[in-house]
Amino acid sequence: MSDPEKRHVPVMVEEVVNCVGSLSGVFLDCTVGEGGHTEAILGSFERCRVVGLDVDVDALELAKRRLAKYGSRVILKHASYTEAEKVLQSLAISHVDGILLDLGVSTLQLEKSERGFAFARNGPLDMRMNTDQDLTAFDIVNTWPESRIARILFEYGEEKRFSKRIARVIVANRPIVSTKELVAAISKALPYEVKRSRRRHFATKVFQAIRIAVNDELNNVRRVLEVAPNILAKSGRILVISFHSLEDRIVKQAFRSCEQLRVITRKPMLPSSEEVVRNPRSRSAKLRVAERI
Repeated sequence: MSDPEKRHVPVMVEEVVNCVGSLSGVFLDCTVGEGGHTEAILGSFERCRVVGLDVDVDALELAKRRLAKYGSRVILKHASYTEAEKVLQSLAISHVDGILLDLGVSTLQLEKSERGFAFARNGPLDMRMNTDQDLTAFDIVNTWPESRIARILFEYGEEKRFSKRIARVIVANRPIVSTKELVAAISKALPYEVKRSRRRHFATKVFQAIRIAVNDELNNVRRVLEVAPNILAKSGRILVISFHSLEDRIVKQAFRSCEQLRVITRKPMLPSSEEVVRNPRSRSAKLRVAERI
């Protein structure tokens, strides 16, 4: 088992449980991670079962241990949430009573330097949530053309002012093989006063952009939200926790435009101030909920 102090702390657990409604059938946790939300669901609704999906095999192994006490009430599958419909069909499940998507990066991924997610830890440029896939951050940084890198920094990292400048410096400093070298290139591209004035670390936006591109995160969110209404039972609810404006915008538009869904949260729910103090990584979380009609 991992160090308890390093265990991922699931975000907005109480809000998730309260927003689910009543559960007596099957709940689909599309991003089960280390099992925190699933554990809360199973503990709160004694008659329900949970199917948990994740592309991260390390997280699934930890979830398996954490949830072992629930026996046959939980089924864990190594699969992307974009494959949710296919997984449910393989289990002879036609509809579920609830769906959860937690789109955040886990502590497990951030703390392991060899995964390459964190600019604060030196490691290889990887950033794959699913280590079976081919594309890595190294490929993007070292083989993509400057214009394409600039575009993802602008669109995915919302690095509006310096995207082209950062991309130019990245290309000029190839090969870049580690997170430390990438941070150095970003630092070289940004004026000192800009780095000093930013509230978050100056590499945050670039790492976010590359991670989103590596994992095709925004398109995957769009795909699962297209499928979700088809696998939700009547009155079943879908809950999505997002962590930046691009994801939240996609969720908001998908919920509003789908005739099969009724929006429950006109404005996103936010973590309590107490939770933000306990778990600072929750500060950017937004929870949106919709119900199948």
